[in-house]
Amino acid sequence: VQVVESGGGLVQPGGSLRLSCAASGFTFIEYPMSWVRQAPGKGLEWVSSIRSSGGDTILRDSVKGRFTISRDNAKNTLYLQMNSLKTEDTAVYYCATGWGLAAARSTPPGQGTQVTISS
Repeated sequence: VQVVESGGGLVQPGGSLRLSCAASGFTFIEYPMSWVRQAPGKGLEWVSSIRSSGGDTILRDSVKGRFTISRDNAKNTLYLQMNSLKTEDTAVYYCATGWGLAAARSTPPGQGTQVTISS
């Protein structure tokens, strides 16, 4: 499994970012995918998941109404649109295979992308 996350950066509270995860080395379309994050000094936290078909998604309560997960199976790419960002969203964001909390139980395969929310 190989993934490369991108799209992170420094934005002010209330801003937006779109994260991408380019996947290779496995049959992307066969796997549910997730975004997980790790804030400074904390463990991995599940953020959102999407079924292999893209037909079902789930989000942790703290990001509902602000984040949207999506995928393009033709491009082997996973996305996370993040709006109305808050300081508590500051973390390194990783993509991972798996559905729900289980996706945050293993070390993510990629390097992650840093998201910093600060004024």
